[in-house]
Amino acid sequence: MELAVISGKGGTGKSSISAAFATLSERVMVVDCDVDAANLYLLFHPTIHKEEIYVAGESAIIDESKCTDCGLCMTYCRFDAISEVNGKIIINETTCDGCHLCSRICPEQAITMVENNKSRMYSGDFRNGKMVYGKLAPGEENSGKLVAMVRDEARKTAKENNLDTIVIDGPPGIGCAVISSITGVDNVLIITEPSLSGIHDLKRTVEMTSKFNIKTWVLINKYDLNETATKQIEDLCVHLNINLAGKLPFDKKFVSAMINCQSIVEYAPESDVSKKIAQVFEKINQKPAER
Repeated sequence: MELAVISGKGGTGKSSISAAFATLSERVMVVDCDVDAANLYLLFHPTIHKEEIYVAGESAIIDESKCTDCGLCMTYCRFDAISEVNGKIIINETTCDGCHLCSRICPEQAITMVENNKSRMYSGDFRNGKMVYGKLAPGEENSGKLVAMVRDEARKTAKENNLDTIVIDGPPGIGCAVISSITGVDNVLIITEPSLSGIHDLKRTVEMTSKFNIKTWVLINKYDLNETATKQIEDLCVHLNINLAGKLPFDKKFVSAMINCQSIVEYAPESDVSKKIAQVFEKINQKPAER
């Protein structure tokens, strides 16, 4: 079973719940596809056995010994990545799109292109099995491709180690990285919260997942903070024919668990919220009855 845990917005508790799922099974493959802000490795402290460089395009650099500061590159740049500072032409690495135009038109051939190779994919062991995650360097793009690279490695490792359960902590939102995270999985679990923004972003996320032939579930986290909004989410799930996986109460133990580098089910296994998470995971992981 391959389960992707996503959310329409940040701050819903997606990673905490993903971590709980990852520690409910004795042997599991956990995958952190939130490559812009990977954080599960901080909780699980995996032993890294494999590290791969991810090349996220190219950026331009100037050889000052050749540059005459003519400004031609600055004139033609359509990404506002080139400016003049104190009479010197400067290229901003973060805003450079790597289009190669400046390097082609430079009359002095003072501009060359270099690979953006600071992003990484890591693979290793953690206390409940195997873990793969990616870290996209600041300013680098194509996070969807890095997610695909992470997922390919995770599937390969899971097959080699006979791991039947893959838990994916996806990024928030509905962008390319999210689509790359959910493509081809068995189940998608959307974590939402009872607020106006939570409801709005849930609608957008369900609209996205509906384009894929994937069973979609909704989990309402911190439902007891606004039971009116919770009822609206429940009604929305009925209207859209989406499976409601369950509701979790607000619990400060989540914070204490993170401080102690544990999932909530490790830190407080007998708590009400841990038991409800286990029920949700079992519900999603349940195989359909054979006819």
